[in-house]
Amino acid sequence: MASEDETKTKKPEARAIAGAADEIEVRGHIVDSLLLPKILDRILQMGGTFEIHECRIGVKRTDPSYARIGIRAESPELLAEILGDLVEHGASPVNLEDARVAAADVASAFPEDFYSTTNQRTQVRSKGLWIDVEDQEMDCGIALDVEAGRARCIPMVHVTLGTPIVVGHAGVRVIPEERPRETSLFGFMNSNVSSEKPKAVSLQSVADGIRATRAAGKKVLLVGGPAIVHTGSAPHVARLIREGWIQTLFAGNALATHDVEQSLYGTSLGVSIAKGESIEHGHEHHLRAINTIRRLGSLKAAVEKGVVTSGIMYECVKNGTDFVLAGSIRDDGPLPDVITDVLEAQDRMRAASREVGFALCIATALHSIATGNLLPAWVKVVCVDINPATVTKLADRGSFQTIGIVTDVEPFLRSLAVELTADREAAGR
Repeated sequence: MASEDETKTKKPEARAIAGAADEIEVRGHIVDSLLLPKILDRILQMGGTFEIHECRIGVKRTDPSYARIGIRAESPELLAEILGDLVEHGASPVNLEDARVAAADVASAFPEDFYSTTNQRTQVRSKGLWIDVEDQEMDCGIALDVEAGRARCIPMVHVTLGTPIVVGHAGVRVIPEERPRETSLFGFMNSNVSSEKPKAVSLQSVADGIRATRAAGKKVLLVGGPAIVHTGSAPHVARLIREGWIQTLFAGNALATHDVEQSLYGTSLGVSIAKGESIEHGHEHHLRAINTIRRLGSLKAAVEKGVVTSGIMYECVKNGTDFVLAGSIRDDGPLPDVITDVLEAQDRMRAASREVGFALCIATALHSIATGNLLPAWVKVVCVDINPATVTKLADRGSFQTIGIVTDVEPFLRSLAVELTADREAAGR
């Protein structure tokens, strides 16, 4: 019979070999992006242990690094949970296997244990090959056509019976976005919210981002709230649309309604834009504006008939700018162009966002969050609002690429319009 001392010395060894183990690898700029320490920290937080089996650090800033890490957990179930979490941070299992699929057994629902997507570039392994996942979007599943060799993100409501959906984390890898190295709003800021950073630098960086997006043939998206009109900023946005800097607009009934109200009555919510004071019976203006457009049938008809002659929506119609107006439960009217089915509005926004390379979210929390949910991580997003809480919400909800600028909307849009319009004027000389 073993002595008490012998028993004590054997117990730690028994614990060391118990449980389950696997290996992962991470590659890229895993040091300066803090990805490696984040992965190691997540292993410990989730109750596992790690051992670094191999680590090669790039010598130059452009050189990638590589690490191979052994992971141990108390049970196969915990190990699978840890591996699943690390996949979303860019780790890949060393022991590769193809992605597993299960046919959807309920319409508009995923199979149990479905893989939930992030907004980062994702690949799935099928027949030994890594396939890029198309239409990257967070909070979706992955539909994998094994025979065709194609994979795409699919929203839950679009699932039909028999749709092959990726389940589990095996055969899935995420490729994290690298931290920008340029000296700009997207490169030098350590925080996601800019409240005390130089406004001139922030503005210049936004303008440069818009210029680069247009030069690359991508679209610039403006996500706007009614405060754009209330603050007298509508002419600046109209100017940006007229000059060709904005190709897509996402908004609600309120922005469009008050924009039309300003065109028809010179007011926003009954307050004179020119004088900043309430007009007698001005509280009726927004409803009368809606009624006018509803009687004509559409915003396009109102522009073509010469009823609406200025403003954001006028410029959208005149310049062929794509706009999606998504309704809400609090809308008056609404305008005939407003999409009242939220799932239809979501699909329209989803389709319109596919060619977007830069998103500028101005003075709207809900529409900005909805848009952030649809955009992949490589689309740069700038959120501008006077309320610091608004500009942090996108990052808090997974759109980590968002840069927030806390400032007044009107001066920002006025300066941006001047900055970008100067390009057109210089080119015309």
